[in-house]
Amino acid sequence: MAKSLTSKSAKNSIVALVFYILNIALQFVSRKIFIDYLGEELLGLNTTITSLLQFLNIAELGIGSAIGYTLYKPLFENDTQKINEVVALQGWLYKRIALVIIASGVVLMFFFPLIFEKSDLPLWYSYATFLALLFSSLLSYFVNYRQIVLSADQKEYKIQYSYKTAILLKLVFQIICIYKFDNGYIWWLVLEVIFAIIASISLNYVIKRSYPYLKGSSLGGKELIEKHNEVLVKTKQLFFHKIGGFALNRVSPIIVYGIATLEAVAIYGNYMLIMTGVTSLITAIFNSMNAGVGHLVAAGDKERITRVFKELFSVRFLFTITICFSVYELTQPFMELWMGESLMLDDDCVILFVLITFINLNRLTPDAFINAYGLFGDIWSPIVETLLNIGLSILFGCLWGLKGILMGVFVSLFIIVFCWKQYFLFYKGFKESILWYVKMYAVHFALALVSYPIIEMCYKNSVGDSINGALSWLLHACAYTFIALLILGVIMFIFTDGMKYFVARIRGIICRKFNCIVGK
Repeated sequence: MAKSLTSKSAKNSIVALVFYILNIALQFVSRKIFIDYLGEELLGLNTTITSLLQFLNIAELGIGSAIGYTLYKPLFENDTQKINEVVALQGWLYKRIALVIIASGVVLMFFFPLIFEKSDLPLWYSYATFLALLFSSLLSYFVNYRQIVLSADQKEYKIQYSYKTAILLKLVFQIICIYKFDNGYIWWLVLEVIFAIIASISLNYVIKRSYPYLKGSSLGGKELIEKHNEVLVKTKQLFFHKIGGFALNRVSPIIVYGIATLEAVAIYGNYMLIMTGVTSLITAIFNSMNAGVGHLVAAGDKERITRVFKELFSVRFLFTITICFSVYELTQPFMELWMGESLMLDDDCVILFVLITFINLNRLTPDAFINAYGLFGDIWSPIVETLLNIGLSILFGCLWGLKGILMGVFVSLFIIVFCWKQYFLFYKGFKESILWYVKMYAVHFALALVSYPIIEMCYKNSVGDSINGALSWLLHACAYTFIALLILGVIMFIFTDGMKYFVARIRGIICRKFNCIVGK
């Protein structure tokens, strides 16, 4: 297990981090070029269409997550027959879901004249965008679904090398075409389709090389369902959790459009890109450890499970707080440089974005263990979260605009994700009192509050608070992040067990590497 949480995770994390940096840089450039050459309204249309498409993808029902959970044990035991059967079952289910999505998409397109009646753009833009993005999405159901084995087997770096490389190239060519050619949006859509095909071919070549035994099963779909009924049980539970996630990530742009305009959706999307970007950063660094957590839980060593939980919580909390402090300090100067003052939100909205980001980042450790234990039975919680999210966002949005929508999102996350989910993990997963976790959380939070004024003082004394230009902003961002990580990291090492465990692990890895070098 130590190896599963060290060498494999380290490789996955390094590769994912490199691809994350390249991707987020291209995303910011792409969005800037998109707005400058194609306009805010077209970007808002693109964002809205993406949200509608994600609504159709609810039909996926959470099968991917259920399959990932089911694969942990056979991968741990190297049971290739069961792995093959589970993946074959996934393919059988996905093809039927894809047909449902196609039929639903056709019906939805009949309502486009009504949905986009406030837009001044030609209606064919809506249809063309939807069809291009729908095609890319369907490839996940017909072709790319077997990548779940790479993720569950802690080989996500292979997904980065094959699939994500093609996606990065797509962004580069889309930027060039929008910048250089007339009818740039048509080129954008064509490249979306072409590179979706290229990425799928590349990914499946890697999967065939890595798992040559994944050739389907002689059993039919019904026989596979009967043999692996746990997949359907978990899928039914995960469906409700998928609805909760959709409400958070995809309903808000639709609510913004309903209350305001496509331009407002574009501005909201600019800030969401930043928040999604920093969330993806933490995910890129730590997501590869989730499969290791699954294998750890499968092994059943409770003492080690508790130790790893404390370690992961501390190190992720360190990065989470550092990211949140940095976002609060540097988002507005970045937006002014990137898009200009006319496309900036007020500071209250930024604070709400930071609070939402904090909860989304801080949930990663409990969620990893919830998934490892297969704790999806609380189907009422995502329903309540969705009702709170949508209901409060509409209510507060009508009263206070975008600020109110963000308040609705935050309240729903705080009640369900921040409070309930963590209690549920300890009650059903660890099967012990949550009091030690509450104390540990309180200590971490107190250390963060103590460290903030020290970080601010050191930051302003070292580089000041005046930002002039992109290079100046980059210098300030690097300085602030380094100072925050150093100060908070040292304080947490002194006062928390989890950070001590993490430092001991890193020291052990370095010593082993050093001994290997000396031995050579």
